[in-house]
Amino acid sequence: MSLSPQKATNIGKSTAPKRFVFLLLDKFTMLSFASAIEPLRIANRVIGTQVYQWVLAGEGNGFVNCSNGAAFTLDIGLSEINREDTVLVCGGIDVQKATTKGILNWLRREARRGVTIGGLCTGAYTLAKAGLLDGKKATIHWENQDGFLEEFEQVKLTRSIFVIDGNRMSTAGGTASLDMMLKIIAADHGDDVANTVADQLIYSTIRTDQDTQRLSIPTRIGVRHPKLSQVIQMMENAIEEPISPADLAEDVGMSTRQLERLFRRYLNRSPKRYYMELRLSKARNLLMQTDMSVINVALACGFASPSHFSKCYRAHYSTTPYRERGTQGGAPFRLSI
Repeated sequence: MSLSPQKATNIGKSTAPKRFVFLLLDKFTMLSFASAIEPLRIANRVIGTQVYQWVLAGEGNGFVNCSNGAAFTLDIGLSEINREDTVLVCGGIDVQKATTKGILNWLRREARRGVTIGGLCTGAYTLAKAGLLDGKKATIHWENQDGFLEEFEQVKLTRSIFVIDGNRMSTAGGTASLDMMLKIIAADHGDDVANTVADQLIYSTIRTDQDTQRLSIPTRIGVRHPKLSQVIQMMENAIEEPISPADLAEDVGMSTRQLERLFRRYLNRSPKRYYMELRLSKARNLLMQTDMSVINVALACGFASPSHFSKCYRAHYSTTPYRERGTQGGAPFRLSI
């Protein structure tokens, strides 16, 4: 599993250990954390010497629980770290609650000292809340993008699986951390090392920051019809100001009746119904992930009045927007992974 002796010797002699500080938030996602720390461990084995070190940091009583209930012992608290360290904030469910004043103050202080800081999974929310992503490109799990966009307009949010913008980094969650760490390893020690690490992880396709998070529309809906995919993409891009079925049909060179038949045949619903479901899905995300008023959620999802929004929401979800907000206990950014 190791490199050639010559390559390993050269790397070992020329590189001082680089330390990562994993800041574990309460209920962080284990998959994103493991996908970031394991490549570092394997890189050390591949090279044959310790080129990477890491510590687990957090606030509290010396341990923290991840979202699956497993407990991790912390190595350090919120103390001052080395300026050359890289901090990776590991987020998960209920990240707004986990983003405490102490966490924010610590991140701002280390940022002022020039420390490189990244967010894994919903960790990007914590960075944005601390003001560390203002004017920067960033990403976050697709399920949390609606709420993030509404709260942090100054951040240049992308749909990439990971983003490195100067000394700020972010990943979309899940295995995206692995792709970002392989990129970092390649930059530090070359493609041969990164590729060998990927081989050890049985990871045959290394993604780049140009890859997007979600499956293609044809894969998601299980239908490969170019005009249907084009219309759905147009719908997804125009939630706040819905486009009429007639205009959608005209834009793809079809009649309204042909568009109706296309949706009925492949999706068993009308274009209007499908569009409504998209808008209501975004509305539900905003209700669960943000503190936006119901009126503003309605407007953001293309509803002219709160009463019409409430009626449509209840018909689809069997509850009102106000009750939906109440059942979430005011805890935005719940994550399903």
